Amino acid sequence: MSTTTNPTVPLEEPRDDLGSRAAELSAARQSALEGATALATQAQHAKGKLTARERIALLFDEGTFTEIDAFRKHSAHGFGLERNRPATDGVVVGWGAVQGRRVFVYAHDFRIYGGSLGDAHAQKIHKVMDLAAKAGAPIVGLCDGAGARIQEGVTALAGYGGIFERNVRNSGVIPQISVVLGPCAGGAAYSPALTDFVFMVRGTAQMFITGPDVVASVTGEVISHEDLGGAQTHATTTGVAGMIYDDEAECLEDVRYLLSLLPSNNREFAPRREVTDSRDRDCPGLLDLVPVAPNVAYDVHGVIGEVVDDGEFFEVHERWATNIVCGFAWLDGHVVGIVANQPAVLAGVLDIAASEKAARFVQLCDAFNVPLVTFVDVPGFLPGVTQEHGGVIRHGAKLLYAYCNSTVPRVQVVTRKAYGGAYIVMDSRSIGADVSLAWPTNEIAVMGAEAAVNVLYRREIKAASDPDAERRARMEHYRDELITPYHAAERGLVDDVIDPVDTRKRLIDALDTLRQKTVTTPCRKHGNQPQ
Repeated sequence: MSTTTNPTVPLEEPRDDLGSRAAELSAARQSALEGATALATQAQHAKGKLTARERIALLFDEGTFTEIDAFRKHSAHGFGLERNRPATDGVVVGWGAVQGRRVFVYAHDFRIYGGSLGDAHAQKIHKVMDLAAKAGAPIVGLCDGAGARIQEGVTALAGYGGIFERNVRNSGVIPQISVVLGPCAGGAAYSPALTDFVFMVRGTAQMFITGPDVVASVTGEVISHEDLGGAQTHATTTGVAGMIYDDEAECLEDVRYLLSLLPSNNREFAPRREVTDSRDRDCPGLLDLVPVAPNVAYDVHGVIGEVVDDGEFFEVHERWATNIVCGFAWLDGHVVGIVANQPAVLAGVLDIAASEKAARFVQLCDAFNVPLVTFVDVPGFLPGVTQEHGGVIRHGAKLLYAYCNSTVPRVQVVTRKAYGGAYIVMDSRSIGADVSLAWPTNEIAVMGAEAAVNVLYRREIKAASDPDAERRARMEHYRDELITPYHAAERGLVDDVIDPVDTRKRLIDALDTLRQKTVTTPCRKHGNQPQ
């Protein structure tokens, strides 16, 4: 038995009512997009700074940015907050494409509450950080904020805690980049310090835990904002900033470039680019770039440029710990991480800062599946009371730990001298380098010939009728017996002695061979690396 019912026909909304709702939406969105008054925008520009949305437009491919939480407002009360509830709550979050690849972003809007962080502001950042982790895509923070929103008290501090926890949880999982474009003080400074890369702009960006006024009142030291925590200070003295720039457009262009070098997450490899440089190209320039004499300086940038694709090299921490060079390049279209001693600075010795710089870079490359190429020309660790009391043993151990812990393909090239413990630390065969190559002019030994004979033959030299001639003879004998690269090759500590002209070809071949390298690591929660 069937029944028939008369369907109820819903009443249609009047067309002008729907139109008005759409108009309301459009007006609300436009208000959120404007974000603040024209006067506030003028003030931002007068400081030499772009607005949050102008920065986002420079970061992403045109027309690809999708914003979320544009209508979010705070719900705090007290101190007049309830009377001022602007949309976005001072931070713009969402995602877009950088050279066609997905990237997430949060950008402080200094025009609203000075970009300060309250509860709603923090929850927006938490949300976009969680989305980036779920999507397996990089996240970029465009930092320009006055710190915790004082009116919201401890709630604002808890918001920072949530950001820090996500920074750590996402570390080594997705690339995290901080771009400091304005003030980043107090607790806010810790988030960039936890990320993989920090970019800063001269003149407008500052990072410090306590500002100049507090420093002056507590210690009596008088210092400007720029000298205390400006871009130049963090690029040359503290090592917090890896890259610094004169303007925001140049800075954000290099952020885009860096993203093109990195995989989206730790389960992928960096994208390969079209090869425009022959893999079989000889490197005759190396014969003139590197002097045979071990005590003559040269710039290792020339060596790197001669070997890598098209001479293109993206250096990180270019101005800090300059006795070691770290950065990214391509070899046969594949991204590699390069670590190289710099004989032009302190003769290329390792010290506290250089060890820290290189260790963090090695860890980064290992986390994101970037093979490592290490160019070695190192006379040892920097001697001195300051270094010893500063903990050079502990800091040097960080670099040793980083290399030993790395599972990516690792190729070492000894370009000239490699002495003592510093040779071991610079990814020697004995600590796990997959392939070790040496040039025929290398000196690989516990120490240089002169220092060695002064220890071994001190009495004989002193008793000789011509001490200088005796020293020279002993040095020549020591070189012939122990310092040649063939001595290391005979014992398997160097896999091959190569013509420098063939360096590029041999590196490409070695890395191709190691492309599918797999390593079984011990079952452990994590190691306890030196601090």
